[in-house]
Amino acid sequence: MKRNKNIIKALLATGCSVFLLSCEDFLDKQPEVNPVPDNYFTEASHLQAYVDGKYDILPSHGDHASDGRTGGWDYGLFADDNHTDNQASREAHNRYLTSLWQVSQSGGDWSFRDIMAMNLFFENVLPKHEAGAISGSQEYIRHYIGEAYFLRAYEYFKRYRKFGDFPIITQSLPDDQEILTEYSKRYPRNEVARFILSDLDLAIEYMSGVTLGTTRISVETATLLKSRVALYEGTWLKYFKGTPFVPQGEGWPGKTKSYNADYTYPTGSIDNEINYFLDITMEASKEIADKYINQLTGNTQTIQQSTSDAVNPFMDMFSDTDMSGYPEVLLWRQYGKGYVTHGVVYNAQRSNSGVGVTQGLVDAFLMTDGLPIYASDKYQGNDIIPVDEESFQFKNRIDRDSRLSLFLKEPGQKNMLFEDASRGGAVPVEPIPDLASSTGYFTGYTLRKGNSYYQEQTNNGDSFTGCVVFRAAEALLNYMEASYERKGQIDNNAATYWIALRNRAGVDPDYNRTINATDMEKEKEGDWGAYSAGQLIDPVLYNIRRERRCELMAEGLRYMDLCRWRAMDQMMNQRYDIRGFKAWNSGLVENGYYNFSYGTSRANMSDPSFGDHLYVYKKLTSDAAYNGYTWHMAHYLDPIALNELMYTSPDGDLDNSVIYQNPYWPNVASASAER
Repeated sequence: MKRNKNIIKALLATGCSVFLLSCEDFLDKQPEVNPVPDNYFTEASHLQAYVDGKYDILPSHGDHASDGRTGGWDYGLFADDNHTDNQASREAHNRYLTSLWQVSQSGGDWSFRDIMAMNLFFENVLPKHEAGAISGSQEYIRHYIGEAYFLRAYEYFKRYRKFGDFPIITQSLPDDQEILTEYSKRYPRNEVARFILSDLDLAIEYMSGVTLGTTRISVETATLLKSRVALYEGTWLKYFKGTPFVPQGEGWPGKTKSYNADYTYPTGSIDNEINYFLDITMEASKEIADKYINQLTGNTQTIQQSTSDAVNPFMDMFSDTDMSGYPEVLLWRQYGKGYVTHGVVYNAQRSNSGVGVTQGLVDAFLMTDGLPIYASDKYQGNDIIPVDEESFQFKNRIDRDSRLSLFLKEPGQKNMLFEDASRGGAVPVEPIPDLASSTGYFTGYTLRKGNSYYQEQTNNGDSFTGCVVFRAAEALLNYMEASYERKGQIDNNAATYWIALRNRAGVDPDYNRTINATDMEKEKEGDWGAYSAGQLIDPVLYNIRRERRCELMAEGLRYMDLCRWRAMDQMMNQRYDIRGFKAWNSGLVENGYYNFSYGTSRANMSDPSFGDHLYVYKKLTSDAAYNGYTWHMAHYLDPIALNELMYTSPDGDLDNSVIYQNPYWPNVASASAER
């Protein structure tokens, strides 16, 4: 058995052998090799070993470090919250700049490696399972098959978010140009979403017989992902309706190809299709929300600052080494000391690896009385009050939603409580932000979400706390949004879920009080989610989005949400400056804590004429985003590398390829978006 496991692992390490990449990317074009031997996939343990090897499809499980030890959990908890209105880092992202995101000749994420790997699994396993030729627990066998369907669905979800319309391939393919070209045809994006949902339905069906613990994919995980996928497509279709980004929208490039020219929606219209996906979202998310609403992790709303203080389970949920005791956590990745580790705690002890929270995110959190900051008598402003030589008080943390007061670090607070002399990476007390360091406090704000108080976790790259991958709170948020988008009102279920989240956060549960006090003209200043398609949304929907922003802060869903809401159009006409903490007229300079310089080649602060806050990309005129972030419609989807089009063209003419380029991206190498 050990020999068989090693062979299967070797297949995985080489891209499953039969799907090795040649120098071309054409459907991850593969040379012909011998098929998988008949004696593989004949035991339950073989299936498990294969599926285990593909868990790196999940962003939490990918391995990106050069030393091979550190997993894919980056600070913030996943990198997709960076480069949004929530978080910023030293280098502005090309997607918000003019001419710097360009069409490439080769490369990119138009990849089928993992899709083909899962297809290989199904081609070999399903016939053997049907014939009863796989030994071991039948419940476990079915569970591993279900996990494989989930992983293929997740991989497709990753690709479809980047490209929209995408080929649907459910089998391995021979190295035949004509066949590969035929299978390169792009299906309309809603059909891809339907395919993902069908894979998740199969995952749920196969996994329904057994639960293997929350470090493994489960029925609940698949159901939650189902609600996420359906919400993504339903809201995308709604906000991009009539544009080239949806099937049969004006200028949709799919219409230029005969195989899509006469496409009609399965439900008869785009409006029916929107409702179809929103209905699925509501059904799937309600199943999880109802099951877990009374099992949400408790929140004491206090920060543990001594070994004798009571722990706060809500904070520990993001930093425990064993997350199996938190029912809300539906899937988590387990790390092991000296085996597989990460650097999250090391960075949480410091500057979040140079990634800073924006003032816009800080301002989004409500006061405890349920009012926005501009409408509450409790709000004390963004001033920073020196307490002594080593600590400040951030006045904007006072009487705020506990998700801000707990996770936004303040100088003078303790980062580490349980000492371990053998470990040297701790920063026991949160320091005054070092704005000058190349990896320092880029916005002046940092998060403690994911920090551990145990010094044994603090060495660089040697943290072994767990990683939350899916948690049930998302289901409550998915239902709230989908039900309002579908019905135009807060139904009883949504109200129950919303109140539960606000109660846990320590915010007045009367969401109508918040809605009635919301001024969209003020909210738009720090929240891109105040917009869809360049227009301000209504206060009810906005506050649903606000709740999502605050609850899921730094959990890797923000950019995904902004795209499906079409929330960047307004930046095509009005540039946006990312702001950090209040620097000028805040007590920092006046009390001698900083010697800010500006207007020089060595500036460490933005000019006070811009405003009291740190404008993070306006320190130097040479900063690529000195004039602010902008946006191009094309940037909602990735461009497809030109080699992909060339390989699938009968005559080498890119315009004759069966693959069509995404909207507003030209078929010219190194060219930027046309709009």
